[in-house]
Amino acid sequence: MKLKRYINHLWLRHRNTDENWYTYLFFAVLRVVLVFIPQKGYVHPDEFFQSVEVMTGDHFQLEHVRTWEFNNTMPVRSITLQFVLLRVPWSFLEFVALYMRHYWDIELLQSYTYLVFPRFIMCALSFINDWSMYRICRLFSLNYEIRLLALSSSWVMLIFSTRTFSNSIELALGSLLLALVAECMIKTNTIIYKKEMLEERYDNAKSISERVRMWRLCKSLPAHNYSHTLLVASICVAGVFNRPTFIVYGAPMVFYWMLRGMGTKTITFRDFNFRMLLFCLSALPALVFFIICDSFYYKYLTVGELQMLQLSINNFVSTPWNFIKYNLDAKNTAEHGIHPKYVHFLVNIPLLYNVLGIVTIVSFAYLLFRFLRAEYQGLPRAQSIISLMTSAIFVPLFSLSLINHQEPRFLLPLLFPIVLLHAPKLYHGLCPNYPFKEEHPLLRKIYNMLLCPQASARPLMKTWYMCNIGLAIFFGFLHQAGIFPLTQHFETIMQNKSPAQHIHLVTSHIYNVPLTFINIPSAQVLHLNRETGRRYRRHKDFYIYEYGSLDMPHLLGKIKLILSYCENKYVTKQQQYGLYLALPASLSDSMLTELQTLGATTNIRTQLKHVFYPHISTEALPRFHIKQHSSKATTDSMLSYVSEQLLSFVREFGLALYEVQPASNSQSNKLHAVKMSKRKI
Repeated sequence: MKLKRYINHLWLRHRNTDENWYTYLFFAVLRVVLVFIPQKGYVHPDEFFQSVEVMTGDHFQLEHVRTWEFNNTMPVRSITLQFVLLRVPWSFLEFVALYMRHYWDIELLQSYTYLVFPRFIMCALSFINDWSMYRICRLFSLNYEIRLLALSSSWVMLIFSTRTFSNSIELALGSLLLALVAECMIKTNTIIYKKEMLEERYDNAKSISERVRMWRLCKSLPAHNYSHTLLVASICVAGVFNRPTFIVYGAPMVFYWMLRGMGTKTITFRDFNFRMLLFCLSALPALVFFIICDSFYYKYLTVGELQMLQLSINNFVSTPWNFIKYNLDAKNTAEHGIHPKYVHFLVNIPLLYNVLGIVTIVSFAYLLFRFLRAEYQGLPRAQSIISLMTSAIFVPLFSLSLINHQEPRFLLPLLFPIVLLHAPKLYHGLCPNYPFKEEHPLLRKIYNMLLCPQASARPLMKTWYMCNIGLAIFFGFLHQAGIFPLTQHFETIMQNKSPAQHIHLVTSHIYNVPLTFINIPSAQVLHLNRETGRRYRRHKDFYIYEYGSLDMPHLLGKIKLILSYCENKYVTKQQQYGLYLALPASLSDSMLTELQTLGATTNIRTQLKHVFYPHISTEALPRFHIKQHSSKATTDSMLSYVSEQLLSFVREFGLALYEVQPASNSQSNKLHAVKMSKRKI
């Protein structure tokens, strides 16, 4: 009977292992597929304006928005990593696109490519997280299938890690650093254990030959004291230049890298200090490389000055230091939003990691409870992998909670240690055994409701899947999802319009529009005509006015001013123009109602050109417009009424594009009037 139970247990375990592994492969493939579909959802403006917008605009000489972070006076964003990850691959793609255009008449350089290609690079980079997870699990004999499954099925990996956020790069660098530190820890512990064992056998040896053999074995042990020093230091420098917040993420990892082996006869405080010194020296090459690259890009340093050695401290720029100086000023951070100190704990952690986020907070409270009750035997050992991962979660979490501006994406690097520590709880529950010493009725009730595996294991896994699927759909395909189709629409308009026509676009209640997706050659630089070999400057013919969440009367006032400007500038010169308004479809009724209220005073006529579905703006959420219905209605009319209400509600999940013209007469009529008047003269 026992043998039969054991065989059944092994069979179930093997079946679950295969199931988890195949499910992980499904989500890993899905991560790549979602890049090429592509995801039209727009998570946050920094997704584009801190990386792709600048790199793509610079490389292909397109019209683009250069945000304040890249101001040459005080740049706060390093360009080096973005240059390596985006600008260099763009050069290879441009080379391929040249031949595709010449031999097969296929144009690769368009809005779809500008969106998908950088995301594909970030997607490839995201698999560093998977490799690091697998590496640590193999080193410490942990179940890697369930952890890889939880990692790959997280919406953070499916959405955030494939987007061009600096936080996604921070996640990959943090995971790689954790893997290196964990490898160094287990290597040091293994070698120290072998060394102390051989030294003990050497002391107890009774013959000279045995002592010589023990001495040779001890000397043959590999070096471990300064393992991966250059690599660990370089990753830390790259992480800090990518985002200076990497300091709080990397600090506990570097501390554990220096602390490993402490407390034994072999490792002393002298070794700790030597490791710290060597770490600082090893960081210098990467530090110099990043500073020089940034200094060249922001024009602080030139090749001529470098050749003539006419250098001073003013020829170099340190973007992390500028970033820290900027954020130390409370007035600057207040411009981006002030949040309560508890937002990371109570909002952002559950939003990003749902079930595992709550499990993490509960587990930390449990450890704190044991510490306060002096149950030190139940706490993780100081130099264990559990202690490392716990520090990698809560040191950055507490540190970032002190900053008054808190966004969920700031906590992306916490995904790796959270999954490594707590992913098995999705299957086995929060706590397999009753964790408290005494049998207390209240504690037993809490344990039965929240912690025991029979009550919480399977529901946790189902909740994990449901939350991640819902968030992936919302942020990947619904949230601000009409903006990219809008840019594709204007890309077509700009390619098909006449050279003399000018296009003006007004946006409201949507995120900033990345101009590089419209694929307009820049009017700021000289372009090369490859056929004639001559350089030329292109006149500006596209203008965008972004008004955020401006209320409707003020928005219509702005549109009226722009329309008057266009009428005075273009119509009198017999030029054509197009004025468009893009806003969520949920605001269409409000706009039309406001136009009817103002009447002839606005002199504005709007015509709906297109609605891009789906699109959800949290600034203007869709809502039901309840209309009165007769109480004596029949069943058919009631069904018709309900379907009409539902259809009107569904229609609001879109981004509406209107063409704006003067209400008195159209632009063509005015041009015709001007021509006729000239003929009479």
